[in-house]
Amino acid sequence: MTWYGAARPGTRTERGSQRETSGGAVHPLDELGLVLAEAAVHSIGAVGGHAGGVYLRSETPGLLRLAVAVGLPAELLRPWWRMHINRPFPVAECYRRSQAIHLADGEEAMQRFPQLMAGLPFSLSSLYAPVTSGDERFGVLATLRPATSGGPVAEVDRRRFSHEGSRLAAALGELHHDGTPVRWDKEPLAVQVPEADARPVRVGTFDWDLGSGALSADVELCAILGVEAAAFPGTIETLTAHVAPEDAYQLHAVAREAGRTGRAVVRRIRMRRDGEPPCLVELTGRPVRSSPGTAARRVTGSVMDLGSGAVFGEAGDRLPQGLFSLDLSCRITDVNRSAAELIGTPRDLLVGRVLWEAVPWLDRAGYGDQYRAALLARAPVRFRADRGQDGGVTVSLFPGRKGVTGTVASAERTDHTTGAIGFPGAASGTFASAADRSSALYRPVALAIALTEAVTARQVSEVVTEELLPAFGGRQLAIYVLRERHLHLAWETGFPAGFLAPFEGVGLDARIPGVETLTSGRPIFFESMDMLASAYPGLAIDASVGARAFLPLIASGRPVGSCILGFDHPRGFAPEERTALTALAGLIAQALERAQRYDSEFALARGLQDALLPHRLPVVAAVETVGRYLPGTQGLDVGGDWYDVIETDRGLALVIGDVQGHGVPAAAIMGQLRSAVRAFALDDREPEEVMSGTNRLLIDLDPAQLATCCYVLLDPDGGTAQAVRAGHPQPLLRRPDGATEVLDLPGGLMLGVASQERYPVSELTLEPGAVLALFTDGLIEEAGADIDAGVERLRTTLGGVGGITIAETADRLIREARQATDRPDDIALLLTARWPGREADRILAGPGRW
Repeated sequence: MTWYGAARPGTRTERGSQRETSGGAVHPLDELGLVLAEAAVHSIGAVGGHAGGVYLRSETPGLLRLAVAVGLPAELLRPWWRMHINRPFPVAECYRRSQAIHLADGEEAMQRFPQLMAGLPFSLSSLYAPVTSGDERFGVLATLRPATSGGPVAEVDRRRFSHEGSRLAAALGELHHDGTPVRWDKEPLAVQVPEADARPVRVGTFDWDLGSGALSADVELCAILGVEAAAFPGTIETLTAHVAPEDAYQLHAVAREAGRTGRAVVRRIRMRRDGEPPCLVELTGRPVRSSPGTAARRVTGSVMDLGSGAVFGEAGDRLPQGLFSLDLSCRITDVNRSAAELIGTPRDLLVGRVLWEAVPWLDRAGYGDQYRAALLARAPVRFRADRGQDGGVTVSLFPGRKGVTGTVASAERTDHTTGAIGFPGAASGTFASAADRSSALYRPVALAIALTEAVTARQVSEVVTEELLPAFGGRQLAIYVLRERHLHLAWETGFPAGFLAPFEGVGLDARIPGVETLTSGRPIFFESMDMLASAYPGLAIDASVGARAFLPLIASGRPVGSCILGFDHPRGFAPEERTALTALAGLIAQALERAQRYDSEFALARGLQDALLPHRLPVVAAVETVGRYLPGTQGLDVGGDWYDVIETDRGLALVIGDVQGHGVPAAAIMGQLRSAVRAFALDDREPEEVMSGTNRLLIDLDPAQLATCCYVLLDPDGGTAQAVRAGHPQPLLRRPDGATEVLDLPGGLMLGVASQERYPVSELTLEPGAVLALFTDGLIEEAGADIDAGVERLRTTLGGVGGITIAETADRLIREARQATDRPDDIALLLTARWPGREADRILAGPGRW
């Protein structure tokens, strides 16, 4: 196993250390957490990144969760903590396809992943590597770094980052093999990028004879002074020569005060090294007396070098302007007196805490966009913040490689800041970056893009939950749709259990805000629950404090429903917010209307397909047939795949086919082709005539439509069969001993291409206990993979089963296909087995035996 770090914990029961996230949650740094954190930090350093993390699969199928966030506050990434693998983001695509993704800059990211840039409108380079070990797909390794200038990501960085993904996959693979669950269902771990140039803390000791001036120094003190221990002269003058001239007297002052008081004395002095700026150290002196009551003849002590480099003392406190500094996790590392006064919190309650946790009025969704702009784009931003009754202040952030320096000033002192308080990204200063200015738009744009890709009403509701709530700091959401002049709850999140039940099915004559916002066409905003109670005295309102926004969902003048946003605390709604929410409600209404049309067409297509597919297959002596159908996960989910088993005078006809396209048209064509094949077969036509006749019929029905088909005429008693193919995948034949092969049957063009096409007939034999597998290409296709690999995977699976029925075999094949959440095509499967003389024991033999 590849272990990231200096040492691996001895056992998995060790749980000594903990890490606190910016949100206050505490996680044990168990072995999985340590492996992920070390891998993320190491990979970021390997390619010169400044932030990144690891997404890991979760207990929820199809959902990745951010497990580790490095170099950025995890709270600022909250909208991306959860990532569905079917979303149009590079993390999701990297996981789905198990292929690395490299984006050189913002332009390339916009071309390939516009929704990513809508949410993170910064010109960055980003790299994503799949974390896959064998058949186990664990997650995705990601890093952010400055945009690549003049071309794509360098090949050496591509290889390095892919190598880091492989190393992490190997480590997680061993954890998985040893029984450790490699999944993540908690909040992410927040990890700092270590400073490569940080100096260690050093403590040196000395012994000073006050009478002779002799001074002995240990190795560490000599290192602090920058001299070789063997060359140290051993006098107080040597130490004095390395002290800043104005602090030299402090050495003797320490000795005098320690001797007079009999206690240890501490002073901060500046030490000098050749060619380096002065650094601040702590000097501690302790008196040594030969006997009680006598004068101290010696002083022993220590010099502590904190490794912090040049120090500017109390210069910050002399500034009238508020000044503070943050590390890359947005924890306050220093704050001057003016800033503490403007913030209204003592310094000792600020230092060491996350900015928006220490200063509650800076904890707003719009301000979060400013922090993201500063930390990701690495450009200065300025915004106005509202302190409530204390007025507004102007906050400026100046990011760097190791952290952020900030200033805070009364809003009255600056003439450059404009914008609406509390509105995302509304205020920008004279030096605000383009990323900062665009942050005001990115949430609405992200919502608009995501809504265009949402198909079902559930998908629309999920998008609104993931994009709209974080944008405005909401905690509750309810979407009602209008059906037959009554509102019905379609989606809700965050409300107390049962709270919305009394409002289900209310008519348009009810006097409640959710109805009146729709009938009037105007949004209704309540800045507190008291205001809502006053406006609707008879309405049952929960006792919690908060605010509510009721938005009409109207598409092209047609009422669709209403949307309710709930907030945990009272809040105002700036004019820009009201305008944005009203516009976004229109986008939601249009998406819901499309989803309702989709649902109607889907129900029609599914009903049509259910009516056309056989509900049961004929029971024939010595032969067992099993059919399965699985809809796709994209589009209308139903397509033109079909299978059939037909008893004819010539034998048992086994049929499988696939009409191009999805939805009602494909299902309708499928039904006509199935009927044609059945009619030709029952007319005792030769297999070649069945296929030729079906081909000509399709051309007459729709010259632009194409389909594939495979037709096998089986003699149940003798096991001989005749087969024809029209552009369809080759069948598989599993022999009685488990050996499975891909049949090589010659075939003709797809149906619908050429009216005079001929379809050659092939001969084959089904031995007792053999299984013939006919299937459509949805069973063997996988995004980003060669179709031959899918065929081989299916062949291996079919050959490896044993001791089960063919019905259980069909279920296993379909179950494996169902695990692929990104499955654009539907699947049809038809298995046929011969069991002459074994009516009571139709169980497949295991591989290599019969």
